[in-house]
Amino acid sequence: MSLPVLPGYGFERYVGEDKYKRVLVSEVQHGRREMLPYGPKKKPNHSAYPSGAESTLPAWVAFDKHVLAFDAYEEAEMDDKRQEEYRIRRYKIYFYPEDDTIEVIEPFVENSGLPQGTFIRRHRIPLPPPNVEKFYTVFDFNINIDVVFYARTFKIYDCNPFTKNFLRKIGVKLNPPGKCPDDPYTKMRREILDFVQPLRSYEYFDTLKDFLNYEGKVLRFYCMWDDSGSVFGDYRQLILHYFLYDGTIEIKELLPHNSGRDPMPFFLERGKLPKYAPTGAHQPGDVTDKIVLNVYNGYKVSRVHGYLFDKYKEAKLEQEFYKETDLKIGATINVWGRKVLLCDCDEFTKAYYRTKYGIQDFNSIPCKPPSPPKIERKFPPYTGFGSEEDSLRSCLRLVPVVRPNVQAFKKCIEKDSFDNESNTLRFFAKMTKHKSATADRLFVISYFLGNNTISVFEPVEKNSGYTGGLFLKRIRVKRPGQEVFKSELSEYIQPEELYIGSTINVNGYLFTLLNADEYTLRFMEENPDKFPYSNLECALQKLKAEKSKAREIKQIFRAIDCDFTKMMDYNTFRNILMNITVGRLGEQEFITIVRHYGVPEKPCPRGPNLVSMAHDEFRKIFFEDFDKLINYCQYVDQEKKTKLPSKFIETLCKSARLPLSNELIHSLVSK
Repeated sequence: MSLPVLPGYGFERYVGEDKYKRVLVSEVQHGRREMLPYGPKKKPNHSAYPSGAESTLPAWVAFDKHVLAFDAYEEAEMDDKRQEEYRIRRYKIYFYPEDDTIEVIEPFVENSGLPQGTFIRRHRIPLPPPNVEKFYTVFDFNINIDVVFYARTFKIYDCNPFTKNFLRKIGVKLNPPGKCPDDPYTKMRREILDFVQPLRSYEYFDTLKDFLNYEGKVLRFYCMWDDSGSVFGDYRQLILHYFLYDGTIEIKELLPHNSGRDPMPFFLERGKLPKYAPTGAHQPGDVTDKIVLNVYNGYKVSRVHGYLFDKYKEAKLEQEFYKETDLKIGATINVWGRKVLLCDCDEFTKAYYRTKYGIQDFNSIPCKPPSPPKIERKFPPYTGFGSEEDSLRSCLRLVPVVRPNVQAFKKCIEKDSFDNESNTLRFFAKMTKHKSATADRLFVISYFLGNNTISVFEPVEKNSGYTGGLFLKRIRVKRPGQEVFKSELSEYIQPEELYIGSTINVNGYLFTLLNADEYTLRFMEENPDKFPYSNLECALQKLKAEKSKAREIKQIFRAIDCDFTKMMDYNTFRNILMNITVGRLGEQEFITIVRHYGVPEKPCPRGPNLVSMAHDEFRKIFFEDFDKLINYCQYVDQEKKTKLPSKFIETLCKSARLPLSNELIHSLVSK
């Protein structure tokens, strides 16, 4: 008899225990918390996959959308054993690892006479007796084994690569794949069809495939048709479009402005272009439309639309048409008797041929027609009245029109005197090779860059016998050796012809340029492309060409520079370079080198107004501390000579901090 549940009648359950943890009634399994069953753990009915080190996902999540596909067949007995005893029926067995369900599908076979499609719907299939309480798992499948589904035996002979890889990963050792035997009924049907069908099969046109693949894709070529051989003919520029969908061609014409031709939408309407057109006339009935037998759906390939022609081809005329393989840059095609040259194509066409045919050479051909020969106009010779430009302008029109020379005006504005830019090159020259009495006359030649005019001025010298002044007014000077009365314009002296050391002919007088002013030298050095003799790099290249004399040059320089000042005077340096280069270095190039590497002299103020300049500086800052300077001088002059060396006086002036520059103090003391 049990004791009543009253105080004092029970026993402690935890007598002698020191841990009172809570008993767990659930645990995390397959990524979710599940209640623990009572009693001993049972063997799971589903497939037990080996768990990874970090994998906690349940099978229905980890193997979602994973399907194992097996190829199987069955030998099915037939009821009518007089014609056939059995058939080989092929199946696709799909196993879903997420829930161990199985689906069996039989592919459709044309004219099989059997119901096909889903043979077993997707669900869990139990094992054959005596293990009916258990179900098929992934470890029950392999290659070259038999599986029994509801008393139907299926022979698995192969599977796809994904299934093989999946089984290897879970530890299943795969058997070698087998082969499916031929079905005698299918083989018999094939022999009958081969006997019944004609030797020449029907023409098959798959229009849907070409439509889906090539609709909207057009190859574009730029072409040219030479029609210059006909009366009033010329070169015609065309654009050829090849439609990949149906192999048709259309051609459009590019009309230039003021071509005089009527704009037409198409040069050739869209259609298939025959290769050997035009041909002779055909008999009536030779060229007719083909007879379409039927528009089909499902012929040869399922879900493909197309059409069939009559097998006898009575109304078909054999004719070749241009295809995409016939079109390439440089090819000449026949457009109904017109020879059209393919000159270039667009980027899509190049990418298409490069991808499909591996063509890499797409060198284009000039598509524009050659320019017509320029007819040179012949003008009458110069008459002597007015300038040559005015006489030439009167020959350009029936009624002469005076128009300003825009180019000359722009050049005159750009090269006009502005601020510190005079745009005038001045050279110091002397007259040579004229008369012995005038050989030593000196001149100043000015070249004006605004209009390429030259003026010559002769400085006045006492007792020279010449009045001096303006020798040649500002005009353009022609180059010597030209005819006076000719049809072409005369050539005039350009600024590039003027450089130090050159000789120019000014209206029969020869002048040798001796020197140039600072602005001229600087302008020529800033424009070495126009004045090559002022190009420092070219001048140094001529010196570098004398590498064999480098040792001799060093010895000469060391012998001259005894004090190691690393400097020498202008004339000595000039004589050394001229002797080394043996006349290959011009005077202008030598001056360019000297101006670049020469040491600039310190400017020293000169003139009778030095004292006035000093007084102005004293007056600006109200300097009156002259007593201090006098005391310094008296202190230095202890012998009372009232005279001191210029160096002492210059030092005393600097010590007294006179508000004068060092150059001005040196000039005052040296004076």
